Amino acid sequence: MVYTLSGVRLPTVPSAAYKVGSCGLGHVDRRSAAHLPFFLKNKFHSRMIFSGGKAYESGFQPSMATAPEKVLVPGTESDGSSSSTENLEIVSDTSQISGNLESVDGPIVKEQEQLIEQQISGEAIKGKDSASVQLLDEDAELNPEGKSYSISKRIADESSMVKERVIPPPGAGQKIYEIDTLLTNYREHLDYRYGQYKKLRDAIDKYEGGLEVFSRGYEKLGFNRSETGITYREWAPGAKSAALIGDFNNWNANADVMTRNEFGVWEIFLPNNADGSPAIPHGSRVKIRMDTPSGIKDSIPAWIKFSVQAPGEIPYNGIYYDPPVEERYVFKHPRPSKPKSLRIYECHVGMSSTEPVINTYANFRDEVLPRIKKLGYNAVQIMAIQEHSYYASFGYHVTNFFAPSSRFGTPDDLKSLIDKAHELGLVVLMDIVHSHSSNNTLDGLNMFDGTGSCYFHSGTRGYHWMWDSRLFNYGQWEVLRFLLSNARWWLDEYKFDGFRFDGVTSMMYTHHGLQMAFTGNYSEYFGFATDVDAVAYLMLVNDLIHGLFPEAITIGEDVSGMPAFCIPLQDGGMGFDYRLHMAIADKWIETLKKRDEEWSMGDIIYTLTNRRWREKCVCYAESHDQALVGDKTIAFWLMDKDMYDFMAVDRPSTPLIDRGIALHKMIRLITMGLGGEGYLNFMGNEFGHPEWIDFPRGDQHLPDGRVIPGNGNSYDKCRRRFDLGDAEYLRYHGLQEFDQAMQHLEENYGFMTSEHQYISRKDEADRVIVFERGNLLFVFNFHWSKSYSDYRVGCLKPGKYKVALDSDDKLFGGFGRISHEAEYFTSEGWQDDRPRSFYIYAPSRTAVVYALAEVEAEPINVQVSPNVRQV
Repeated sequence: MVYTLSGVRLPTVPSAAYKVGSCGLGHVDRRSAAHLPFFLKNKFHSRMIFSGGKAYESGFQPSMATAPEKVLVPGTESDGSSSSTENLEIVSDTSQISGNLESVDGPIVKEQEQLIEQQISGEAIKGKDSASVQLLDEDAELNPEGKSYSISKRIADESSMVKERVIPPPGAGQKIYEIDTLLTNYREHLDYRYGQYKKLRDAIDKYEGGLEVFSRGYEKLGFNRSETGITYREWAPGAKSAALIGDFNNWNANADVMTRNEFGVWEIFLPNNADGSPAIPHGSRVKIRMDTPSGIKDSIPAWIKFSVQAPGEIPYNGIYYDPPVEERYVFKHPRPSKPKSLRIYECHVGMSSTEPVINTYANFRDEVLPRIKKLGYNAVQIMAIQEHSYYASFGYHVTNFFAPSSRFGTPDDLKSLIDKAHELGLVVLMDIVHSHSSNNTLDGLNMFDGTGSCYFHSGTRGYHWMWDSRLFNYGQWEVLRFLLSNARWWLDEYKFDGFRFDGVTSMMYTHHGLQMAFTGNYSEYFGFATDVDAVAYLMLVNDLIHGLFPEAITIGEDVSGMPAFCIPLQDGGMGFDYRLHMAIADKWIETLKKRDEEWSMGDIIYTLTNRRWREKCVCYAESHDQALVGDKTIAFWLMDKDMYDFMAVDRPSTPLIDRGIALHKMIRLITMGLGGEGYLNFMGNEFGHPEWIDFPRGDQHLPDGRVIPGNGNSYDKCRRRFDLGDAEYLRYHGLQEFDQAMQHLEENYGFMTSEHQYISRKDEADRVIVFERGNLLFVFNFHWSKSYSDYRVGCLKPGKYKVALDSDDKLFGGFGRISHEAEYFTSEGWQDDRPRSFYIYAPSRTAVVYALAEVEAEPINVQVSPNVRQV
């Protein structure tokens, strides 16, 4: 038998000591010293993830960032005050972790009362922070920290309120044919897939009590504690026998043997100890040992909430995570309102330090979140949250779907991070992976019950040959329960505000989009290659998310351009809020490979605006994909090796640097200006982060004797040099200042979501692009040498215009060729199909945004950057 870990294949001979039914100690005293919580023991037995300790992962030792005091983390000895925050509020009601799936815990709050309360408390004082300061009722009492009890109670009661919400029934699903008449040619297919979704809804209502109850699978499966003990259930239909093992019973397979029901669910109840303490101590290691068709197998429970890799070991261990009430993080800040326009800062906690270490949730909370806020973004999208054994997978080879990555800290540390983001007014999105699962059999779901078809399709359909991963069977009932519950878990337990669904194109087609060039022909979307089960699941998960969390945001990573992807479910669409506009980044890479003289203004405009009517897109010039080793960021495409020697402002520049800095700003602004209703940037790219991302890796020895060299397990290229963007003596600082000004320009004018958009000029000879969006006029001169005086540009509205943003500003590393004091008055007369016009100076490789001086920008709860001119 061979177990597989990403990058490692390990022949395994099952040990007699691990065999279910072997001689053991029987029931033991679960409170002996040997059964102390695994990550509260001495350092030898714990996973060190902070400086001063060692962590071993697949044979290498990562460095870790320093943690603040009082953070409960694997690898630190408990001093009795291991909470991740100080002055925690105490929650007396522990019924929320009961195993009773049908019960509704906590006070019942009617939906109408909640809406009234939200309307009252939703009145906001708009201050310099974008986070709204909630008005207090006249009779509201304050706790010692000065917070309204009504706000604190509303946060604490959110889960109970969510349980009371009713997800609307499916609609007729016919409006898509009015929105896009071309879809009528594929009505049979579309009606069939919508019918499959409705059948699933009906079946869930009939047999599970509705989608709301069905999505609380974590209250039935996995570990659930009640007043009398702990119930553990696991779906493993292929197993012949099963036993729960761990530190609590000295890993004795005879001590806690499980029973099986007719649906393949194994179960055991562990009563409390005589003194009332739980049978499994918080923080101790647990696994399920199964006799399977493939032999004896120890697996991490599929619904585990935390898992840790021990020093010197390759496999992870499941951790029973149930801290005392006084040590649990209590959320203090309400979720921010859903922003009208989405400006996303995409990030990875582990590589967010300026030092070559794995950063922590706590450091990210304290050091990176304020940076994101200052830059003017209103949403943070966090990658690699779900536990993944292989760090270099960027979080996309998930092994434990309900567990936050232990590399960065504890679950309570992550909650503290999200709460801080909410305090800052930042929406927190999670990069969720439901498109595939790690091929790892030691730590993940692969071969979980000894068969290849427990959670996945069997055979080739269940294997993604390019990603080397397993593919879910979305037609399996328990897979639906698992994935739907997983989405709800992150929204409910951790207060995430939405998701970016990874790899949706791979899900929707049986060919997974591989070696497939989508041309836009509708027959490519609706046929035998469409995985209707996967599409129905995506409709269900959007139904669940928006039904229970109306303010939540869903973004789908789809490169195919599936029609009706972002149309509401009631109308027959798939229900996503946004599609990730992936073609734009590819177009910029394609363009940057050409000489300036070969750039096509029309081609750029077409790609930026080529999106489906009434379907919103999140655009980006580059994301994490372009930053990985083997690819190049836009800054590196533009400036290459000159970035190493000519970025100091007190030294002469080079033509390559001047060109790169100018075009870097123009590319990002025109992408935001025309590319969609949302914008995304990967951390560090706002200031043109040099080089690439290269995760620590050792040499890989292939079966044929070849060796793929690693990087010596170095973290040097697996970090973000924020210090470069902050250094005023470097040209990176100008790029960062421009990005900040660009974000605040959108915050003030809201141009991305304006219904008014008109492209008045795309001049191939002049290399000029002019367009209106909202009350702003954008002028781009991409010519490499020509500047134009008295250049006439058309506009719609009459009046006086002034410069609102100028990429050539010296603050942004430009040459200062535009006067910011100048006023531009319109004159009547048609120009470029616009009824009015005015004359400007358009320097080469410069973008300028003009705003009507009479139009006051609406304040949107943000401190205006000094680099955005108020006109």
